[in-house]
Amino acid sequence: MPSDHSDGLLEWLGPILQGALVTLEIALLAYAIGLGLGLVGATARLSPWRPLRALGTVYSTLVRAIPELLLIILLYYAGSQALNALLAELGGDMHIEISGFVTAVGVLAFVQGAYMTEVFRGAIQAIPRGQLEAADAYGFSRSTRFYRIVLPGMLPNALPGMSNLWLILVKDTALISVIGFEELFFTAQQAAASTRDYALFYALAGALYLVMTLGSNALFARAERYVRRGQPST
Repeated sequence: MPSDHSDGLLEWLGPILQGALVTLEIALLAYAIGLGLGLVGATARLSPWRPLRALGTVYSTLVRAIPELLLIILLYYAGSQALNALLAELGGDMHIEISGFVTAVGVLAFVQGAYMTEVFRGAIQAIPRGQLEAADAYGFSRSTRFYRIVLPGMLPNALPGMSNLWLILVKDTALISVIGFEELFFTAQQAAASTRDYALFYALAGALYLVMTLGSNALFARAERYVRRGQPST
């Protein structure tokens, strides 16, 4: 029996590690895009222009209210169907299928952007008003004010929320398994079903998620110490 365990583990270890790598790729891409969406969303939410504020509010509120699993299924199945129907209406004869990878990155980035919008909005609002007024008084351009005042001022307040969102994102990649995409959790499921060794492969998947999250915690802690350098410790 022990040799059966080791044989199954050796057979599936490579695919599971590959699945873990795909999970990290999805998470990193979705997080990077989510950061950009979050900055745009926060800018819209803090805009003096009411229609833009309303648009930012609708985005962050609506996306956070809909389960990610539903968005994944909608984009993967209904999205491909709608896209092909549109192409047919335009006279095209191409058939397009939205891949699992694109679905994973697209949905998770879209949701991350909504949550990141609120993290960045709160962090920007925590910047002392006098610093922004001083930048305006010195005639800073909008880009210079962002890089010299807003970004250094918001990061210490935003990093804890950014860290939490990253950890949630890594775990949420497991939702992609419902469409059969071979990330870490789906591959562990396949290995467990194939070998009937459920405890071993689910424990292995859990250990790999733990390694990712502990490593991420260490990196974010280091980044937070860096952006808080020179500030009084609390």
